[in-house]
Amino acid sequence: MGGYDVLLFDPYFCDLIVTGLPELPRLGADLFGTGMGIEAGGTFNTVRALHRLQARVGWVCDFGNDLFSRFVLSEVANEGVDTGLFRIHDKPVRVFSLAFSYAHDRGFISYMDPVEPVDRLPYIYEHQPRAILLNVLETGAAGLALARAAHEVDATVFLDTQATNATLETPDVTDMLRAADVLLLNASEAVGITGASSRDDAGRLLAELTSLVVLKCGADGAYAYQAGTIIHSPALRVTVVDTTGAGDCFNGGFIAARLRGEPLETCLRFGNICGGLSTTAHGAANTPTLDDVLRRIHPIQE
Repeated sequence: MGGYDVLLFDPYFCDLIVTGLPELPRLGADLFGTGMGIEAGGTFNTVRALHRLQARVGWVCDFGNDLFSRFVLSEVANEGVDTGLFRIHDKPVRVFSLAFSYAHDRGFISYMDPVEPVDRLPYIYEHQPRAILLNVLETGAAGLALARAAHEVDATVFLDTQATNATLETPDVTDMLRAADVLLLNASEAVGITGASSRDDAGRLLAELTSLVVLKCGADGAYAYQAGTIIHSPALRVTVVDTTGAGDCFNGGFIAARLRGEPLETCLRFGNICGGLSTTAHGAANTPTLDDVLRRIHPIQE
């Protein structure tokens, strides 16, 4: 038994991040940014955020013998993250993104080497985590089976839809949303999935399927929709350098607080602090420790 608080199954990314571009990339234009960074990203953003918040994290992830894998593995080692569930292959497992980042949003051009998919169900039954985080809105039987297995071991199912073309009309989408305990997504994703005309309409509609819906809204903070109520938590005021990974870090903060038994308002603040501070450097390296977060929530009175 791993004794993990959270299990995650999604891949790493090695992110080359360019900031300060004068316009969006387009064919025929040779653009130069004013800043850049090479960062370990993807699911590692959430893993690192959870680890720094003292959650016990199990990450099922594939790595190879390529330079991208080696770079991310070195960052994992520096962070002290548990590596017990890694699958190491004697071949390249390149997972790479070129990120063009702006203060309000970011975009990616990505590549991923194919690997044999992992059977996730045995990890659930063997390690019996307190929670799982799914970073894809799956529309087939596999996602529903994973959620069902998690509930059999009394684990909470957190679902981040990420960018998706699926809508409520797509087969199995409503079933997957009902199978999740907490839905985490940004406002544009919520509107796209529901076809609603506004953020709040989308949040309310999704809350009819998933008991708790959290919308990440960048500079407008975060909103929670539950049982007909809406709770808003303002964003942290920071100087934004790069938004890459901010949503992942929000997820880590929110989930860690939820597992600590914090009130919903505090969970939103955890998420906003982690997501906000992550934007103050390239990638998500500035995501805070638990002590950092608690000092911001409960400042010492002079």
